[in-house]
Amino acid sequence: MTARLVATGIRVRYDGAPRDALTDAAIEVRAGEVHALVGPNGAGKSTLFAVLAGDVTPAAGAVTLDGRELAARHPRDLARRRAVLLQESRVSFPFTVEQVVRMGRAPWARTPAADDDDAAVAAALAETDMTALAGRTVSSLSGGERARAALARVLAQRVDVLLLDEPTAALDLRHQEDTLRLARGRAQAGAAVAVVLHDLNAALAYADRATLLAGGRVVASGTPAEVLTAERIGDVYGQPVDVFPHPLTGVPVVVPQR
Repeated sequence: MTARLVATGIRVRYDGAPRDALTDAAIEVRAGEVHALVGPNGAGKSTLFAVLAGDVTPAAGAVTLDGRELAARHPRDLARRRAVLLQESRVSFPFTVEQVVRMGRAPWARTPAADDDDAAVAAALAETDMTALAGRTVSSLSGGERARAALARVLAQRVDVLLLDEPTAALDLRHQEDTLRLARGRAQAGAAVAVVLHDLNAALAYADRATLLAGGRVVASGTPAEVLTAERIGDVYGQPVDVFPHPLTGVPVVVPQR
Protein backbone atom coordinates (compact mmCIF):
# COMPACT_ATOMS: atom_id res chain seq x y z
CA MET A 1 0.00 0.00 0.00
CA THR A 2 1.19 3.52 -0.83
CA ALA A 3 2.11 5.62 2.21
CA ARG A 4 0.12 8.85 1.91
CA LEU A 5 0.83 10.53 5.24
CA VAL A 6 4.21 9.88 6.86
CA ALA A 7 5.64 11.22 10.12
CA THR A 8 9.20 10.46 11.26
CA GLY A 9 11.28 11.47 14.27
CA ILE A 10 8.49 13.61 15.74
CA ARG A 11 9.19 15.46 18.97
CA VAL A 12 6.67 17.79 20.61
CA ARG A 13 6.88 19.59 23.94
CA TYR A 14 4.20 22.00 25.08
CA ASP A 15 5.14 25.18 26.93
CA GLY A 16 5.58 24.54 30.63
CA ALA A 17 5.37 20.76 30.29
CA PRO A 18 7.91 18.70 32.29
CA ARG A 19 8.50 16.25 29.44
CA ASP A 20 7.93 15.78 25.74
CA ALA A 21 4.39 15.05 24.63
CA LEU A 22 5.97 12.99 21.84
CA THR A 23 9.51 11.67 21.49
CA ASP A 24 10.87 10.23 18.24
CA ALA A 25 7.39 9.18 17.09
CA ALA A 26 6.82 7.75 13.62
CA ILE A 27 3.80 6.53 11.68
CA GLU A 28 2.75 5.76 8.11
CA VAL A 29 -0.88 6.11 7.05
CA ARG A 30 -1.32 4.12 3.86
CA ALA A 31 -3.87 4.15 1.06
CA GLY A 32 -6.43 1.41 1.41
CA GLU A 33 -5.98 1.03 5.17
CA VAL A 34 -7.57 2.10 8.43
CA HIS A 35 -4.75 2.92 10.85
CA ALA A 36 -5.80 3.08 14.51
CA LEU A 37 -3.92 5.19 17.06
CA VAL A 38 -4.43 3.63 20.48
CA GLY A 39 -3.04 4.06 23.98
CA PRO A 40 -4.00 5.16 27.50
CA ASN A 41 -4.94 8.70 28.49
CA GLY A 42 -2.02 11.06 28.02
CA ALA A 43 -0.15 8.65 25.76
CA GLY A 44 0.27 11.21 22.96
CA LYS A 45 -2.42 10.01 20.57
CA SER A 46 -4.14 13.34 20.11
CA THR A 47 -0.81 15.16 19.85
CA LEU A 48 0.36 12.82 17.09
CA PHE A 49 -3.03 13.26 15.44
CA ALA A 50 -2.63 17.05 15.57
CA VAL A 51 0.84 16.77 14.04
CA LEU A 52 -0.54 14.63 11.21
CA ALA A 53 -3.33 17.17 10.67
CA GLY A 54 -0.84 20.03 10.52
CA ASP A 55 -2.33 21.75 13.57
CA VAL A 56 0.81 21.25 15.73
CA THR A 57 4.29 21.93 14.39
CA PRO A 58 6.83 19.50 15.89
CA ALA A 59 10.09 20.73 17.38
CA ALA A 60 11.85 17.96 15.46
CA GLY A 61 10.98 15.51 12.74
CA ALA A 62 9.02 15.77 9.51
CA VAL A 63 5.50 15.12 8.24
CA THR A 64 4.81 14.61 4.56
CA LEU A 65 1.60 14.21 2.59
CA ASP A 66 2.14 12.48 -0.73
CA GLY A 67 5.87 13.10 -0.39
CA ARG A 68 5.67 16.85 0.26
CA GLU A 69 6.05 18.42 3.71
CA LEU A 70 2.82 19.65 5.25
CA ALA A 71 4.37 23.02 6.08
CA ALA A 72 5.09 23.58 2.39
CA ARG A 73 1.47 23.10 1.35
CA HIS A 74 -1.05 25.92 1.08
CA PRO A 75 -4.05 25.49 3.44
CA ARG A 76 -6.43 25.19 0.49
CA ASP A 77 -4.26 22.49 -1.05
CA LEU A 78 -4.30 20.62 2.26
CA ALA A 79 -8.09 20.95 2.48
CA ARG A 80 -8.41 19.38 -0.96
CA ARG A 81 -6.29 16.41 0.07
CA ARG A 82 -7.17 15.60 3.67
CA ALA A 83 -10.12 16.09 5.99
CA VAL A 84 -9.94 16.32 9.79
CA LEU A 85 -12.57 15.41 12.36
CA LEU A 86 -11.70 16.76 15.80
CA GLN A 87 -12.91 15.36 19.14
CA GLU A 88 -15.03 18.44 19.72
CA SER A 89 -16.63 20.50 16.99
CA ARG A 90 -18.33 23.60 18.37
CA VAL A 91 -20.69 25.75 16.34
CA SER A 92 -21.18 29.24 17.78
CA PHE A 93 -23.88 30.46 15.39
CA PRO A 94 -27.36 29.02 14.66
CA PHE A 95 -26.31 27.11 11.56
CA THR A 96 -28.45 24.23 10.41
CA VAL A 97 -27.01 20.76 10.00
CA GLU A 98 -27.12 21.10 6.23
CA GLN A 99 -25.24 24.42 6.37
CA VAL A 100 -22.53 22.88 8.55
CA VAL A 101 -22.16 19.89 6.25
CA ARG A 102 -22.00 22.21 3.25
CA MET A 103 -18.97 23.88 4.86
CA GLY A 104 -17.08 20.73 3.94
CA ARG A 105 -17.42 21.78 0.30
CA ALA A 106 -15.65 25.14 0.85
CA PRO A 107 -12.25 23.94 -0.48
CA TRP A 108 -13.87 23.21 -3.84
CA ALA A 109 -15.47 26.64 -4.33
CA ARG A 110 -14.90 28.11 -7.80
CA THR A 111 -13.63 24.78 -9.14
CA PRO A 112 -15.40 22.25 -11.39
CA ALA A 113 -15.85 20.03 -8.32
CA ALA A 114 -18.32 22.59 -6.93
CA ASP A 115 -20.87 21.17 -9.35
CA ASP A 116 -20.99 18.15 -7.02
CA ASP A 117 -21.78 20.15 -3.88
CA ASP A 118 -25.46 19.23 -3.60
CA ALA A 119 -24.84 15.54 -4.28
CA ALA A 120 -21.91 15.41 -1.85
CA VAL A 121 -23.92 17.04 0.95
CA ALA A 122 -26.94 14.79 0.38
CA ALA A 123 -24.76 11.67 0.35
CA ALA A 124 -22.92 12.67 3.53
CA LEU A 125 -26.20 13.35 5.35
CA ALA A 126 -27.54 9.97 4.29
CA GLU A 127 -24.36 8.09 5.25
CA THR A 128 -24.44 9.54 8.77
CA ASP A 129 -28.20 9.08 9.27
CA MET A 130 -28.67 12.86 9.45
CA THR A 131 -31.00 13.53 6.48
CA ALA A 132 -34.07 13.90 8.69
CA LEU A 133 -32.20 16.42 10.86
CA ALA A 134 -30.78 18.51 8.02
CA GLY A 135 -32.99 21.52 8.81
CA ARG A 136 -32.35 21.50 12.56
CA THR A 137 -29.93 23.97 14.12
CA VAL A 138 -26.81 22.26 15.39
CA SER A 139 -27.26 23.83 18.82
CA SER A 140 -30.57 21.95 19.21
CA LEU A 141 -29.00 18.53 18.68
CA SER A 142 -27.82 15.95 21.18
CA GLY A 143 -24.09 15.37 21.60
CA GLY A 144 -24.18 12.28 19.42
CA GLU A 145 -26.16 14.04 16.71
CA ARG A 146 -23.67 16.92 16.69
CA ALA A 147 -20.86 14.39 16.33
CA ARG A 148 -22.59 12.84 13.33
CA ALA A 149 -23.11 16.27 11.76
CA ALA A 150 -19.38 16.95 12.12
CA LEU A 151 -18.58 13.60 10.53
CA ALA A 152 -20.94 14.37 7.65
CA ARG A 153 -19.04 17.63 7.03
CA VAL A 154 -15.81 15.64 6.76
CA LEU A 155 -17.36 13.11 4.38
CA ALA A 156 -18.81 15.89 2.20
CA GLN A 157 -15.29 17.21 1.69
CA ARG A 158 -14.68 14.17 -0.54
CA VAL A 159 -10.97 13.70 -0.06
CA ASP A 160 -9.07 10.45 0.24
CA VAL A 161 -7.04 11.09 3.39
CA LEU A 162 -9.25 11.09 6.48
CA LEU A 163 -8.12 11.90 10.03
CA LEU A 164 -10.72 11.04 12.67
CA ASP A 165 -10.08 11.81 16.35
CA GLU A 166 -12.26 9.62 18.58
CA PRO A 167 -15.18 9.66 16.12
CA THR A 168 -17.23 7.16 18.16
CA ALA A 169 -16.85 8.76 21.61
CA ALA A 170 -20.30 10.40 21.79
CA LEU A 171 -22.22 7.82 19.78
CA ASP A 172 -24.62 5.03 20.67
CA LEU A 173 -23.79 1.45 19.74
CA ARG A 174 -25.45 1.49 16.33
CA HIS A 175 -23.85 4.74 15.24
CA GLN A 176 -20.46 3.68 16.58
CA GLU A 177 -20.60 0.68 14.29
CA ASP A 178 -21.96 2.76 11.40
CA THR A 179 -19.08 5.21 11.76
CA LEU A 180 -16.43 2.52 11.81
CA ARG A 181 -18.06 0.79 8.85
CA LEU A 182 -17.89 4.10 6.98
CA ALA A 183 -14.18 4.40 7.78
CA ARG A 184 -13.66 0.81 6.66
CA GLY A 185 -15.58 1.45 3.46
CA ARG A 186 -13.53 4.55 2.63
CA ALA A 187 -10.34 2.56 3.08
CA GLN A 188 -11.61 -0.26 0.89
CA ALA A 189 -12.31 2.36 -1.78
CA GLY A 190 -8.65 3.44 -1.58
CA ALA A 191 -8.61 6.16 1.06
CA ALA A 192 -6.00 6.44 3.80
CA VAL A 193 -7.74 6.65 7.17
CA ALA A 194 -6.18 7.41 10.56
CA VAL A 195 -8.46 7.13 13.55
CA VAL A 196 -7.83 7.68 17.27
CA LEU A 197 -9.68 5.03 19.28
CA HIS A 198 -10.01 4.16 22.94
CA ASP A 199 -11.96 0.98 22.20
CA LEU A 200 -9.33 -1.70 21.62
CA ASN A 201 -11.92 -4.16 20.37
CA ALA A 202 -13.02 -1.66 17.72
CA ALA A 203 -9.39 -1.32 16.63
CA LEU A 204 -9.05 -5.09 16.42
CA ALA A 205 -12.27 -5.41 14.43
CA TYR A 206 -11.93 -2.53 11.96
CA ALA A 207 -8.29 -1.45 11.63
CA ASP A 208 -5.70 -2.83 9.23
CA ARG A 209 -2.84 -1.41 11.24
CA ALA A 210 -2.45 -0.04 14.76
CA THR A 211 0.09 2.16 16.47
CA LEU A 212 0.20 1.88 20.26
CA LEU A 213 1.54 4.87 22.19
CA ALA A 214 2.47 5.28 25.84
CA GLY A 215 4.29 8.12 27.58
CA GLY A 216 4.73 10.01 24.31
CA ARG A 217 6.50 7.14 22.55
CA VAL A 218 5.45 4.56 20.01
CA VAL A 219 5.44 1.19 21.78
CA ALA A 220 4.51 -0.92 18.78
CA SER A 221 3.14 -0.62 15.26
CA GLY A 222 1.78 -3.37 13.02
CA THR A 223 -1.42 -5.30 12.55
CA PRO A 224 -3.84 -4.90 15.47
CA ALA A 225 -3.40 -8.55 16.42
CA GLU A 226 0.38 -8.15 16.48
CA VAL A 227 0.27 -4.94 18.51
CA LEU A 228 -2.56 -5.59 20.96
CA THR A 229 -1.36 -8.64 22.82
CA ALA A 230 -2.50 -9.38 26.36
CA GLU A 231 1.00 -8.83 27.75
CA ARG A 232 1.51 -5.53 25.98
CA ILE A 233 -1.95 -4.20 26.90
CA GLY A 234 -1.37 -5.15 30.53
CA ASP A 235 2.01 -3.40 30.58
CA VAL A 236 0.83 -0.21 28.87
CA TYR A 237 -2.59 0.22 30.47
CA GLY A 238 -1.78 -1.25 33.88
CA GLN A 239 -4.83 -3.51 33.60
CA PRO A 240 -4.53 -7.28 33.18
CA VAL A 241 -6.56 -8.56 30.22
CA ASP A 242 -7.21 -11.74 28.30
CA VAL A 243 -7.16 -11.72 24.50
CA PHE A 244 -8.82 -14.58 22.68
CA PRO A 245 -10.44 -15.17 19.28
CA HIS A 246 -14.16 -14.52 19.01
CA PRO A 247 -15.90 -17.88 18.59
CA LEU A 248 -17.84 -16.76 15.50
CA THR A 249 -15.55 -14.30 13.70
CA GLY A 250 -12.10 -15.34 14.90
CA VAL A 251 -11.23 -11.66 15.48
CA PRO A 252 -9.27 -11.18 18.74
CA VAL A 253 -11.32 -9.83 21.64
CA VAL A 254 -9.92 -8.00 24.68
CA VAL A 255 -11.55 -8.84 28.01
CA PRO A 256 -10.38 -7.16 31.25
CA GLN A 257 -9.62 -9.51 34.10
CA ARG A 258 -12.07 -8.79 36.90
